[in-house]
Formats: sequence, C-alpha cells, structure tokens
Amino acid sequence: MSPARSTDDHWERWGREDPYYGVYAHDSMRRERLTADALDHFFASGQTHIEGVFAYVRRYIDPAFSPRRGLDFGCGTGRLVIPMAGLMDEVAGMDISSSMLDEARRNIDARDLHNVHLLKSDDALSQLSGSYDFIHSYIVFQHIPPERGQVLFQRLVKHLAPGGVGALHILFGKTFHAANFGQTPSSFHDRILAVKRGVHRLLMRLMGRKAATEPEMQMNIYDLNTLFFMLKTAGVGEIHTTFEDHGGEWSAFLFFRKP
Repeated sequence: MSPARSTDDHWERWGREDPYYGVYAHDSMRRERLTADALDHFFASGQTHIEGVFAYVRRYIDPAFSPRRGLDFGCGTGRLVIPMAGLMDEVAGMDISSSMLDEARRNIDARDLHNVHLLKSDDALSQLSGSYDFIHSYIVFQHIPPERGQVLFQRLVKHLAPGGVGALHILFGKTFHAANFGQTPSSFHDRILAVKRGVHRLLMRLMGRKAATEPEMQMNIYDLNTLFFMLKTAGVGEIHTTFEDHGGEWSAFLFFRKP
C-alpha cells in the first residue's frame, strides 16, 4: 500500500479508537478522559464556527447568503454538520472513515435531525450527486497527501452550483521551517516520523511495555498557487482569505463564489 493510501487506514483507526481526539487533538477529547461537559464544548465550538462562516460570507461575498443544499467534506463526528443542518434544507456529511460516520450518525440521531445524509468518501467522490449551494471543509485537507487532496479540491469545486459558495481550509506553511518560507524540506517529514517512532519504541522498552502504535496524523502543506489556478480555471473571480495559526501551522481559509 502506498504511503498516500495508508492515511485512509490511519483515519479509520482514529474513528474506531479515538474519534473525538482525531477531530480535535486536545487531551480533553481522549476517549478515556471524555466528559459530557467536554462534548458540550466540542459541539458548541462547531456551532460558533458555522455561525462565523455564515457571517463572513454575508459580509464579504453575498449579503443574502442562504443556501439550501450544503456539504461538509471531512465531517468526522458531525461537529459542523449538525449546525449546518439547522440552516439548510439538506446537508451531506462526507468522510473517509466509516467509524467516524457511524459516530456522526449517532450524534445526528440523538438530535432528531432528518435532513442530513452521510456519505463515504473516496478519491472520485463517487457518492456525491448533483450540485451544492455551499461546500465547506475545515482542518481536513491537511490530513490528506496533496497529490490526492488537490484532485479532491478540484472535484469539490465542480460540485459547487453556479452562484454557490465554497469555504475550504488549507495548510500552507509551518513557522518551524521559516528559513524555507514555511515549506517542509524534502524527506524531512519522513525523517522526523522515523525518529519519533524510534524514541517511542525505546521508551516503551525501558518501561517494560509493548510499544503501542497510535495512528499517524499527517499535517500536509499545499501549494496555494495550484489551488488558485484551479479556482481561476473554474471561473472564480475573487477569493477572500483569512489566515490562521494553529501552533505554528499556518493555514488559509479560502472563501469564494462560483459564477
């Protein structure tokens, strides 16, 4: 199996073993520490996020923005699908992990939502049909190798209806590599990962324990020039961008309207 394809298996393991930590990597989200209060905060943060996205779109792109059909790509446990469902007639949540989708379904059913469809993702987005007025993805593409993610990005744009709005979040640089303008030097990621695994195995042996192999969580950088070219090719005339810094991981949240 290629390294790019193995990320699907890692994400399925996150969904099966520790789904909320896989979505939001904070110790309070670990399965063994997860509390009702932590879950309430988790879902409240999703509500705040979607409200902020809609406010931004209405301020800078379309004051009358009121989509009827939306998609959250990389929906995980449903943190953002749930508030989207309260704002649209129909919402689809798509994820590569069947276990994540199972958890999302439990959360959706617990809230008695009937306008949400959950779809299994693949590189062809084969379960997507028709077009969407709003396509959203947040802290997702960074976990997908760019050679696959760029194709998915382009296909998502194709599923955006004329006049529809896209809100897609992309990691573009790391302050750790400031001398290289934020770009990861060739093979650096593989070397660091090998060192981390070796140190972990050594510590486990010293403690007399078998080394546990936690799923990997990649943080992949994308070339914004490539994505801008795709958007321009699709006829997009303007892109509105907000920058975010997650512990030295620099990202751009791209907002655009398809003509």
